[in-house]
Amino acid sequence: MNPEAENLHAEEPGTQRLARAVRTAEQALIEFEIAVETFRVEVENFSRLHHQRLGPMYAQLDELDAQIAEAMAARSGDAEDLRRAREARALVQPLPGVEELFDGWLDSEGLSPEASAMLTERPVRPPQRVRPSDEARRIFRELVRKAHPDLAQGEEDRVRREEFIVRVNAAYADGAEALLRELAEEWAAGPAPEEPRPSPAEELYARLEWLAQRKELLAEVAAELEGSAIGSMIKMAPDDPDRLLEEIAEGLAAQVAERRAQLDSLVG
Repeated sequence: MNPEAENLHAEEPGTQRLARAVRTAEQALIEFEIAVETFRVEVENFSRLHHQRLGPMYAQLDELDAQIAEAMAARSGDAEDLRRAREARALVQPLPGVEELFDGWLDSEGLSPEASAMLTERPVRPPQRVRPSDEARRIFRELVRKAHPDLAQGEEDRVRREEFIVRVNAAYADGAEALLRELAEEWAAGPAPEEPRPSPAEELYARLEWLAQRKELLAEVAAELEGSAIGSMIKMAPDDPDRLLEEIAEGLAAQVAERRAQLDSLVG
C-alpha cells in the first residue's frame, strides 16, 4: 500500500467520528429550534389574547384613576391635586393615529364599541383562539425534523426546504391543523432526502463551528422570550395559560370595583 493510501485509511475513523458528531449536533440544533419556535408562537398568541381580553380592563382602570384624581382636585382645589389630575387625564387622552396602533380598540371618540361592551360586561365577540392543538404541535415537530434546511444535501435542496419550512411555520402560527396535514402529505410525496455524503474533515469542522454559533443565537432568542413579561407569565402556568388569563382578569375586575367604590365615595 502506498503512503498516500495509508494516510487516507488512517484518517477515515477520525473523519467518520467527526461526521457522526456533526449529525448529532444538527439534530440537537433542530430540536432546540423547534422548542424556541414553539415557545415563540405561545408567547405571540398569549400576548394577542392578553391584549384582547385584558386591554380594555386596563383602560377602564386608567379612566377611573383619572376620574378619582379629578374628583379629589375638585374637592380640595389644591395645586398639587390639580397637577395630578391633569397627568392622570393625559394618560387616557386619545393621541393622533393611536387607533391604527390599537387595531380597532380605539376610535376618534375613545374606546371602540366592542371595547366598551367588554368593559360593561355586555356580550361581545370572543377573542380568536389561535393556540395550536396538540395534534398540530405533533405534525409541526415531525415536519421540521424531516424538512429542516440544515439537512439539505445541496443548494437546490436547501432552497426547497427553506421555502417549505416558511409555509410550515406560518400554518403552525395560525394553528391550521388541516393545512399542516396537507403539508405533511406534500412533503411525503416529494423527493426522498438523500443519504449524507462524506465531507472533508475541514468542512466538517467548519460545519460544527457554524452549528455552535447558530445555537448561541437561538439561546439569546430563547432568553429574550423567557425574560419578557408575557414569557414570564406563560412560565407561571405552562399547562393552562388560559386559566392564568382568567385569574388576571379576576384581579383586574376587583381593582375596577374598588376604584368605582372610591369614586362613588368622592362624588356621591
